[in-house]
Amino acid sequence: MAVPGFTLGAFILLLLVSSVANYPNGKVTKSCRGMIPEHGHTPQSDPTCRISVSQMTFRPGDQIKVALSGPPFKGFLLEARDAENLSGPPIGSFTLIDSQVSQLLTCEDIQGSAVSHTSPSKKTEIKVYWNAPSSAPNHIKFLATVVEKYKIYWVKIPGPIISQPNVLPFTTPKATIASMPTLPPVSHLTKSFNASDCGNKKFCIRHPLNCDPEKELACVFLSFTRDAKSVMVEMRGPSKGYLSFAFSHDRWMGDDDAYVCILEDQTVHIQPSHLTGRSHPVMDSRDPLEDMAWRLADGVLQCSFRRNITLPGVKNRFDLNASYYIFLADGAADDGRIHKHSRQPLITYEKYNVTGYPENIGGSHSLLLLKVHGALMFVAWMTTVSIGVLIARFFKPVWSKALFGDAAWFQVHRMLMLTTSALTFIAFLLPFIYRGGWNWHAGYHPYLGCIVMILAVLQLLSAAFRPPLHDPRRQMFNWTHWSMGTAARIIAVAAMFLGMDLPGLNLPGPWKTYAMIGFVAWHVGTEIVLEVHTYRLSRKVEILDDDRIQILQSFTAAEAEEHYSQYPNEGNSPHVHQQINE
Repeated sequence: MAVPGFTLGAFILLLLVSSVANYPNGKVTKSCRGMIPEHGHTPQSDPTCRISVSQMTFRPGDQIKVALSGPPFKGFLLEARDAENLSGPPIGSFTLIDSQVSQLLTCEDIQGSAVSHTSPSKKTEIKVYWNAPSSAPNHIKFLATVVEKYKIYWVKIPGPIISQPNVLPFTTPKATIASMPTLPPVSHLTKSFNASDCGNKKFCIRHPLNCDPEKELACVFLSFTRDAKSVMVEMRGPSKGYLSFAFSHDRWMGDDDAYVCILEDQTVHIQPSHLTGRSHPVMDSRDPLEDMAWRLADGVLQCSFRRNITLPGVKNRFDLNASYYIFLADGAADDGRIHKHSRQPLITYEKYNVTGYPENIGGSHSLLLLKVHGALMFVAWMTTVSIGVLIARFFKPVWSKALFGDAAWFQVHRMLMLTTSALTFIAFLLPFIYRGGWNWHAGYHPYLGCIVMILAVLQLLSAAFRPPLHDPRRQMFNWTHWSMGTAARIIAVAAMFLGMDLPGLNLPGPWKTYAMIGFVAWHVGTEIVLEVHTYRLSRKVEILDDDRIQILQSFTAAEAEEHYSQYPNEGNSPHVHQQINE
């Protein structure tokens, strides 16, 4: 699946669905032809909104005002169709009157052929102009789909019919009663799922591994039981909104066959869907699903259904004879709409064929490569580099003896800094190996990581060309080396704080932040204590030096006075004055 990078490009069942209400910004081009929101609910039958026009006749090139009004609604889609062929393409184009609440869409490659909302804010009236094309049919009918909220909407509300002059009056075709779409029957489960057949008759995924769904409320359970031509699917877990799973060709979100169990008004809706890239899941028809059932008890959501192993001719449903990565996710739902998962989805460690040999497996909310990346960066920038800086700053007088040709403090400092650079380089490569490219969805973290890597390389290069001790350029080197090192440490700590919140690591919060703050405080506190200690030692040395000088001066003056008292006649001798001065 082609995905532009990020952390776990895991399967992420996001909020909303591909529909009029699903897109708060009104980008509902996919709904142009049928004008049907794919919400998984039955449309309402008695519309509350109406369409009105400024005139009932038109000529090619005319501009007619069209208004859609009624009780407050959130979303809408307005089109003009050939009254004699309502299933045909949109006719003509629209001109906006208020671009704050409405926008133009390109349907059937006709620019501006439909109008939709720009935001989910409530509105009671929309006004636009319809531009009659030169090749307009004799009769035009306006249609509107209106969404009051996610599960309450009206499809193709009929508007007035306008006609060209001097044409035969429009004759309404003989009415045909269209049957409303019927949903497959759903029953209620009476007890918890059983894991006793896992690995024997059922292919099971459990988290924690080998947990018991009958006894443990926190147990996340997904099983597949195969018969001749179909698979029975059972899924359960704690959830306040929805549970979902998906089959994926790789570890990234996109082009996945997904299934969602959504809690709404104490009822669970079972909905197949598919994912296209890192976008909202698109809800599909429930027709391929059979024997749907659900149960809700003690905050645990259970749902089950049956589907055929192969579904030829059904789009977006995978052939279950093949192997796939399997994702499990959960999150909140509001009024039937699902929101972003509450944590990183559980992902199997490898691809599995759920219709093959029954197995009992687990998964992980964070992958090993990302854990190793975080661990190496932590060791490098919270341990080795900090100790190396402390040794260079405070241990020069203590470890000044030579070790393999250089001072011992310098050898230890150099070893620790080389270790830091090596760990940073290895950790830097791991996300690229995991993602197969750049991560566009991890915020500032990867950018700060690149800066740290660059500074680490520059530090090594500058140290390799360090000028001799008494070289005039040595002071400039010292300041440059210190500045780049300090900047790298600060940026590395900032990158680690940002990285801890990325879902790929799945670290427990808020303790992860407290622990990191504790490590930073410990290192900063250690440096402050050593700085104070060094300053006090230097002050003691200065005081001892002052005392020593005073003692020597007092001793010299007393010695001269004693000599003068013993040899008074030599007091004016130039030789004596010379000795005293010496």
